[in-house]
Amino acid sequence: MNEGDPDIDAGELAEEFVEGLLAQFGAKFELERRDLDEDTVEIAVTGDDLGMLIGPRGQTLAAVQELARTVVQRRAPGARTRVLVDISGYRMARREALERFTREIAGQVVESGVARVLEPMPPPDRKVVHDTVNSIEGVSTTSEGEEPRRRVVIIPDETADVIGGDGDETGDDGDS
Repeated sequence: MNEGDPDIDAGELAEEFVEGLLAQFGAKFELERRDLDEDTVEIAVTGDDLGMLIGPRGQTLAAVQELARTVVQRRAPGARTRVLVDISGYRMARREALERFTREIAGQVVESGVARVLEPMPPPDRKVVHDTVNSIEGVSTTSEGEEPRRRVVIIPDETADVIGGDGDETGDDGDS
């Protein structure tokens, strides 16, 4: 699981960090570590009233995951373990909402023949959009812009005019 010191378990480091962080918040929670494959560990947290640890559009959750990843990198140099953190099933719910939204917008693009520019979104969300569109006949995707304003464009197979996003096109479903 890691190329560094074989005695250091990167997943355990991530688990200890997340557990300590949640304890500092005084949250009541259950934590489960899942080894998804030999290079990926997920720390899944469940409990009541954990919304503050998810934040608007998952921003706080993304920060917690980045902090856990940084702790692993610093305490286990050379570790090649990918750390994922999920709180109250947010990531799966977000993925399902993005897939539904993407299918709806792709259907509109197929019907109208006009490309749609979605509002900027983080890389994991863009990946869900790209993957979903890849399974739909008649449309494709591209990304444009620079971080943090990078966005996906859903394009009909027969390219037409592009219409800009007005901020309502990501299907913001209040997922905090």
